[in-house]
Amino acid sequence: MQDPDRIADVLVTPGHLVSVAARGFARLSEARLKPLGFGLGYLPVLVALEEGVATTQRDLARFAKIEQPSMAQMLGRMERDGLIRRTPDPADGRSSRVALTAAARARLPEACAALFQGNREALAGLSDAEAARFVALLERVIGNLDRLARGDAEPG
Repeated sequence: MQDPDRIADVLVTPGHLVSVAARGFARLSEARLKPLGFGLGYLPVLVALEEGVATTQRDLARFAKIEQPSMAQMLGRMERDGLIRRTPDPADGRSSRVALTAAARARLPEACAALFQGNREALAGLSDAEAARFVALLERVIGNLDRLARGDAEPG
């Protein structure tokens, strides 16, 4: 017979708790973004386009850390929703450049404000220093997970 305390320990592992928190953040964010015509998954793409970090499907997929087929589907939905427009890439006839529409650009600040407000509410009770430390620790964990996924042996 297994020790029930040991099984319950699974519910307080960092992986489980981060997963629960991520689902909570996602539900909160989706509820706040939906009235603006955005989905949570759109945000990395919108930010990358607004900041000029990426303009091709390949670069957007890399930036958002998702596979190309998933990015293609997302861009299709975003184009349908009037958030992006695609134009042929003059340097490569096989690909296209992606840009935000005026409508997306106009709603993006409100979407970011809604997300920032949700994050402030979720981190209520934490000091600014604690919140900054929490983010720094999450970034380190994400870096470790990325390293493990690549098969690297040493922390980068």
